[in-house]
Amino acid sequence: MSERHPIIAITGSSGAGTSTVQRTFEEIFRRDGVTAAVIEGDSFHAYDRKTMRARLAECEGNASCQLSHFGPEANLFGELENLFRTYAETGGGMRRKYLHSAEEAEHYRQEPGTFTPWEELPAGTDLLFYEGLHGAVKHEEVDVARFVDLLIGVVPVVNLEWIQKLHRDKSTRGYSTEAVTDTILRRMHDYVHYICPQFARTHVNFQRVPMVDTSNPFIARSIPTPDESMVVIRFANPKGIDFQYLLNMIHNSFMSRANTIVVPGGKMELAMQLIFTPFIWRLIERRKKALSQ
Repeated sequence: MSERHPIIAITGSSGAGTSTVQRTFEEIFRRDGVTAAVIEGDSFHAYDRKTMRARLAECEGNASCQLSHFGPEANLFGELENLFRTYAETGGGMRRKYLHSAEEAEHYRQEPGTFTPWEELPAGTDLLFYEGLHGAVKHEEVDVARFVDLLIGVVPVVNLEWIQKLHRDKSTRGYSTEAVTDTILRRMHDYVHYICPQFARTHVNFQRVPMVDTSNPFIARSIPTPDESMVVIRFANPKGIDFQYLLNMIHNSFMSRANTIVVPGGKMELAMQLIFTPFIWRLIERRKKALSQ
């Protein structure tokens, strides 16, 4: 952790809703004049799209092969830890982009599914903001979480996560239900060993719970809407959290435990604004004091 160069990380599996959280933080940064160095978790995958597909093809029929974007073989955990360490110490580091779509790739005159060259982070940023799969990952000697000042987990209940992934991959990537199901099964080992443990290291967790039947996610025709959900917000350390203020500001919210507040799904972004704006103010104020000394 660093007073001069703070780091905020959003961690959660694909389809969990981390992109929504990212938009909320971008709005806070814009409103409060905070300049962030933004890091996309996908940029620390080890393989581009074609290479990953080739590696997965090699795994077909091999029950012991558990290659997935959740695990260490397909990711650059060491490089991610090094970026966090370097930024915390100097405010600098190296990043690249993963080009998801043809629109993104066209700007760089590259193929979709490839990486841009590594480049230095822009100078003079107020903080580093990471959104991806591994903001709190630990593996062997690598410990990414230890460098993060504000660590946020975003994780729907697992059936909802699968519904979101099924609908996204089928609608935007053209995959069949069977192909998505195979992906879910193949990466389950890595999900259990590298994704789930991160949520015990986070400072705040957001878990969306649908209020409709999701008992069979593989036949669900639609994704439950925010208004059909509740969001469970758990604080690892509730000291200093003004729960009464949150209860007064967020209609129909309630406390389920001493460190947990439950809010309507449609109020998730409002809850994030109320909770994290003071966090960011404190990080920036602490940074200013450290720089002035």
